Order: sequence, then C-alpha cells, then structure tokens
Amino acid sequence: MNLPNKLTILRIILVPIMVIIPFLGIKGDLWGIPITYLLVDLIFIIAAITDKLDGHIARSRNQITTFGKFLDPIADKIVVIAAMIMLVEFGHLPAWIPIIVIFREFIVSGYRLVAVQKEGNVIAASIWGKMKTVTQMIAVILAFIDPNPYGTIFNGNLTGYAFGINLLVTLMMSVSVVATIFSGWEYVKNGKELFKDSM
Repeated sequence: MNLPNKLTILRIILVPIMVIIPFLGIKGDLWGIPITYLLVDLIFIIAAITDKLDGHIARSRNQITTFGKFLDPIADKIVVIAAMIMLVEFGHLPAWIPIIVIFREFIVSGYRLVAVQKEGNVIAASIWGKMKTVTQMIAVILAFIDPNPYGTIFNGNLTGYAFGINLLVTLMMSVSVVATIFSGWEYVKNGKELFKDSM
C-alpha cells in the first residue's frame, strides 16, 4: 500500500478519536472556547491536512490508484459528516445542513458504485465537488472556535471577533451547501447514461 492510501486510512481512523473526545469529561476553556472543542478541531485539522497531503503526494509521485480515487472521497465524507453531527449536538449547526450533505453523499456514492460495476471506472470529483470539500473543511474548522451558532449574525447583536468569525462560518457553510447541491445535481445529470441499460 502506498503512502497516499495510508494517509487516507489514517484520516478514517481519526474519526472515532474525534468523536470520543467529548465523552472524556475534559473541563476548562482557552480563550473562551471549551478545550473539548479545540481538541476536536485540532484532530479535524490534522484530518484535513492529510486530505491535502495524500492528493499532492499521489499526483507528484504518480501514485494515483483506483483504490485511492474511491476511498479518498469516502474518507472526506466520513470526517466532515461526523464533525457536522458533532456541531449539531453542540448546538452550533442546524440539523438541516448535515441532512442535505448526507442525502447528497448517498446519491453520489450510488452513482460511483454503479460506475465501478458497469464500466470499471471511478468517477473523479468535479469542480463543484472540490469546492464543496474545501468550503466544508474551512467552515467546520471555524465553527468549532465560533462561540455562537451558525447564522447568529442575522440577529444583529454581534460585534468584533464574534461578528467576524460568525460571518465567516455562516458564509462558508452556506457556500458549501450550495456547492453540495450543485455537485449532487451534476452527478445526477451526468450519470443518467449509467442507468439506461438497467431501466
């Protein structure tokens, strides 16, 4: 197994560690942010870095494999969805956002599996899919250090740091939702040919 694929597997292994942290009973805060949130965010950042590293190494060393092309986006989904569910549990994110993300991922994963079974090809991520991944990563990282829930800026009572960070979280998360919807539609539109023989 090459290094990029090992990094992808490492990213998946980090998920249960990230999920367990809130149950460890860690007390205290730093800069007004619970240490639990900071630790979860740190692990998420490490996972995000491995996402960038495995892609860069795979391309630079010509180590792109079918296994990697298939598992890498799945690892991204697991990490991001787990983090979003945690943010919902912490009261920082409305549940409809991860619901949209999960719905889209089921559709896209279905098309990917059909493509592999019928043509032996793995569908690579589109520009919308890449935008979705980047904006989700940034939004989640910022959301864990935002003292206020998504969309609080619309109440008009935030100033200074609280306003700035919540604005960024709300903006990036909203862009990620739009990219999620468009990338999902792109798969549906371009994947119709895959199902013609089965209908």
